[in-house]
Amino acid sequence: MSNIGCRIYTKINRPAKELIDGFKGIPVANIDDCMGRIACCGSSLMPMNKSPLLGTAFTVRVPEGDNLMFHKALELAQPGDVLVIAAGGSMHRSLCGEIMSRTAMAAGLNGFVIDGCIRDKDEIAEFTDFPVYAKGVTPNGPYKNGPGEINVPVSVCGQVICPGDILIGDGDGLLVVKPEEVEELIEKATAVSEMEIIQKADIASGKGLSKPWLDKKLEEIGCEFF
Repeated sequence: MSNIGCRIYTKINRPAKELIDGFKGIPVANIDDCMGRIACCGSSLMPMNKSPLLGTAFTVRVPEGDNLMFHKALELAQPGDVLVIAAGGSMHRSLCGEIMSRTAMAAGLNGFVIDGCIRDKDEIAEFTDFPVYAKGVTPNGPYKNGPGEINVPVSVCGQVICPGDILIGDGDGLLVVKPEEVEELIEKATAVSEMEIIQKADIASGKGLSKPWLDKKLEEIGCEFF
């Protein structure tokens, strides 16, 4: 019988790099608009620097305030992976800081998503090519007692993230995409981005923003004008 709660799965199915790269430059908000506006993690998860995030989820489930399995994941993850640390949202201890972040950068990883706290925020805020998302900051360090699990489905701020999912993040927040949804989603999100370019040009030219739906909706809900 497997040791539930203390397991490491070393193999995951990663989507092709060219599929992931198709999301480069597309705002998270535009992608979420094409996913029913329910695909983003909650707003309590915030970017700790201005580096955009794009990569494959490598998930880690840990007890609150413990980073034993986080350290093992740093050894197992592959270039392009994003470590997703599900810690129950605990705000009492940081799970990583500058040293672990620099270790991940040197290994070619594409970022951290921490359902909890970090430390060394001032240093991490200066990173330009290693995104870190977390719920907060505390100097209190973690324990290293375990147990924990690596590469199992986890829950982070309202979203279920599975190993191999595609994660996309910018200043607005973090979004989760299933690999089987990628091709159609890139096409739709690209079209939204192109529409926004036209809208911004119309605004700049004085033409204004077209909103044909507005009065129709007001009429539908019975709005009265006086």
